[in-house]
Amino acid sequence: MFKGKTLLITGGTGSFGNAVLNSFLETDIREIRIFSRDELKQDDMRHLYQREHPEHSRKLKFYIGDVRDPQSIGKAMYGVDYIFHAAALKQVPSCEFFPIEAVKTNVLGTENVLQCAVEAGVKKVICLSTDKAAYPVNAMGASKAMMEKVVVAKARTVPAEETSICCTRYGNVLCSRGSVVPLFISQIKEGKPLTITEPAMTRFVMSLEEAVELVTYAFNNAESGDIMVQKAPACTIGDLAQAVKELFHADNPITVIGIRHGEKMYETLLTNEECAHAIDLGNFYRVPADKRDLNYDKYFSQGNLERTALSEFNSDNTQLMNVEQVKEKLLSLAYIQNEIAEWENR
Repeated sequence: MFKGKTLLITGGTGSFGNAVLNSFLETDIREIRIFSRDELKQDDMRHLYQREHPEHSRKLKFYIGDVRDPQSIGKAMYGVDYIFHAAALKQVPSCEFFPIEAVKTNVLGTENVLQCAVEAGVKKVICLSTDKAAYPVNAMGASKAMMEKVVVAKARTVPAEETSICCTRYGNVLCSRGSVVPLFISQIKEGKPLTITEPAMTRFVMSLEEAVELVTYAFNNAESGDIMVQKAPACTIGDLAQAVKELFHADNPITVIGIRHGEKMYETLLTNEECAHAIDLGNFYRVPADKRDLNYDKYFSQGNLERTALSEFNSDNTQLMNVEQVKEKLLSLAYIQNEIAEWENR
């Protein structure tokens, strides 16, 4: 599907963008465009891939711009076949204090990307969402929930054969930028206590490679307007911290600091309402768009008498990993392997 094609990644200098490059760069894809607003990160990425993948780095093209500015997006879309839309404000505390900024990037920015994609004749757009969009209690989750609504609404109005638009929703990505595992490792190296908010808090866990797998699965299998979810295990934050300590043979104490602004005790990947019509695809769930038109009479005269047996899918009722399983999961990540090697050779 990607042979000879051009892929644009918004927010492409982030963890997800780098994971996509590691998966796609050595394939027969024609060009990968990195769109973001941080010229330093783009320059660092450019030099990294020129150094480590000199024979493939020519496929990379960099575009400075902001999803808030449709003109800058439009200029990056000439000749683009597919888009992975990953640009977002993702930090829960910062979005709590600056909710309008979350709206500008996550909601209005997504509308800009989709409208420019339609106008440029892009064939397929995959938008990345988060478990925090299901039953949102914080500004970040609420803005992502609205982003999903924007995606589904646009998919209703644009013929799929012209531009297919869908969404992926997934939980915490282990070792991604700004996530908790790199913080734990930094605290171990500095001899500080590992700070956790609440030991019993549960979170879905997946690797960056699994996040890319979900996006490529959605690319190949989703219909326009779908929200695609990957079945994922979870663990408690207490077990995650303990697993990191044991992998690094550290004796740092663990300090409980309390729940932060806008945090939940557990996250949800599928709401109970979505489960009513979700389709089980084995390792994934597909939530098809509600394609009913805006005819209010139907809401009084027609309903849905059938629903699936599935109920809410959250980090408390999924497979809960123990410390040993978490350690095994962490050890499968190159980031952890490199950090442990560096720590042992200090």
